[in-house]
Amino acid sequence: MKAIVFNQYGIPEEVLGVEEIEIPVPKDGEVLIRVISTAINDYDWSLVRGKPNIYRLMFGIKKPKHNIPGMELAGVVEKVGSKVKSLDVGDEVFGDISASGFGAFAEYVCVNEKDLVIKPSSMSFDEAAAIPHASLLAWQAFQDKGAINIGKTVLINGAGGGVGTFGLQLARLSGCTITGVDTGAKLDMMREIGYDHVLDYKQADFTKSKNKYDFILDCKSNKSVFSYYRALKPGGRYITVGGSLFTLLKILFLGTILTLFSSKQIRILSLKSNKGLDHINKLFDQKKLKCILDGPYPLERVPGLINYFGEGKHQGKVVIRLPDAVNSE
Repeated sequence: MKAIVFNQYGIPEEVLGVEEIEIPVPKDGEVLIRVISTAINDYDWSLVRGKPNIYRLMFGIKKPKHNIPGMELAGVVEKVGSKVKSLDVGDEVFGDISASGFGAFAEYVCVNEKDLVIKPSSMSFDEAAAIPHASLLAWQAFQDKGAINIGKTVLINGAGGGVGTFGLQLARLSGCTITGVDTGAKLDMMREIGYDHVLDYKQADFTKSKNKYDFILDCKSNKSVFSYYRALKPGGRYITVGGSLFTLLKILFLGTILTLFSSKQIRILSLKSNKGLDHINKLFDQKKLKCILDGPYPLERVPGLINYFGEGKHQGKVVIRLPDAVNSE
């Protein structure tokens, strides 16, 4: 089978390549998935580069433990392990497979059955591959103790990517007024999909504005904790879902202290993989949620696309279609 493989950390276009490797064999609780579509995420950007260096404690100190990136997929069950109970050969499935390890940038991958759900018939494979990680980061953040409801003002930092485009739609369902922060070509797309206000971070710093927010969903974490604190209304809530590990650690430490002495809350979301997908599926079936896709692109372009993602040039979710998947839609 074809797979995107790397054996050392470095620049994606220099260390990643397409290789022919053996098709894996599922263990007792696993299923073998023929991957139809997959998507690029922050973890792929960090995994391939091995940066920041502290991530190597998870990924492997000197070389990667998982040499095939990719943590989201949609595909078809080809084989099942002897103890698999919830899935059968031929089932169309999707999910965030990070709990099973990486490996979605390949024609086949073995995944624990618990990390997959049945794909709704109304959802294409490309859409299904784009949904699990980004939509649930937004959904779980907004579900935190009833964080948003009618009349709330919401700001999304990093609004033109996957989390931001899903976050916009979920916040609108709750009757919120939403401001999106990003830059470049993403700004026009953000206006088109319905942001009430759009800010270019190269032109304005939302943390220095007179405007304050009930809720800030942060996909970048590129400001100081105190800046975010000032941008919140009394009783407001800030939740970050992404950014450098060093910044996240500062937010965790200082945010915890600030929260003790204020009605404002500063938190980091600890994502529970695939929790809430049933709700997301219902919203999709009801046409209340749609995917903003960048692609699909062929598997061979993954090295360059990971760099494209890391530079923040993508709009919505970057989706990859596998070579033999054309007739599977």
